[in-house]
Amino acid sequence: MIELDIDGTTLTAELHEDRAPRSVAAVREFLPLESELMHVRWSGIATWINIDEIELPEIPRENHTVYPSRGDLLLYPGYRNEQEILLACGPTCFKSPAGELAGNHVASVDATAEELKAIEETTLRDGVQDVTIREVE
Repeated sequence: MIELDIDGTTLTAELHEDRAPRSVAAVREFLPLESELMHVRWSGIATWINIDEIELPEIPRENHTVYPSRGDLLLYPGYRNEQEILLACGPTCFKSPAGELAGNHVASVDATAEELKAIEETTLRDGVQDVTIREVE
């Protein structure tokens, strides 16, 4: 399980080790992560964290999707665009200037639709938010 602390709001997420084992292992290697959560530019109702500075191992597509569901946390290892973590907060089609992207679904966030929408709206209205992701028992 991981915990996301987004500017004082704490959410938990269940890791999908069985569906995305190499992606989950890669995430565990760089946790804890302190960064900034931003509103997506191209993908709809979602937020993202740029992780281009992290040296990721080669990760295959596993449990990947272009259309994540609300609360899905995706790891995108940078196949055609910058590396990132995407948090779908509502209707989302994962895109970039390079076109549609398929991210590896590594975790599902335990949050209500209202909580996720509030996070997305805050990043849209107020800009980047501090975020920390850590593994918890």
